[in-house]
Amino acid sequence: MSIPITLQKAPQGKLAFTVRVGRNAFTADVLDALGGDDLGPDPHDLLDASLGACTALTVMMVARRKQMPLDDIEVSITHIEAPGLYSLNRQIRFIGTLTAEQRDYLLGIANKCPIHKVMQGRFEVVTVLAA
Repeated sequence: MSIPITLQKAPQGKLAFTVRVGRNAFTADVLDALGGDDLGPDPHDLLDASLGACTALTVMMVARRKQMPLDDIEVSITHIEAPGLYSLNRQIRFIGTLTAEQRDYLLGIANKCPIHKVMQGRFEVVTVLAA
């Protein structure tokens, strides 16, 4: 079961919305060139960031559980969009005194993060009009 995510028009900005996820809230917007005020990440950035965050969190949790000397992880996500294709490029940098074997293992774990798995599967969006 997932936590409901709700969006409402933000008090400031032409197109900005307040996104609420549980007890957390942030602003989503688009660039000035698209009619917004750039008050927060745009939807594509949020999609890309979900993969980056899931990667970093999953790898760090596994490294800690296995007591690996991973001090930090840096994840960079870029994307290319074309008709019928949304291609994500993920670069990962492990910071710590890991062996080559540990680095390879953690790289494999990155490909097993839940969001990576979801993005490799079939997406379905069901939309209904709320009462």
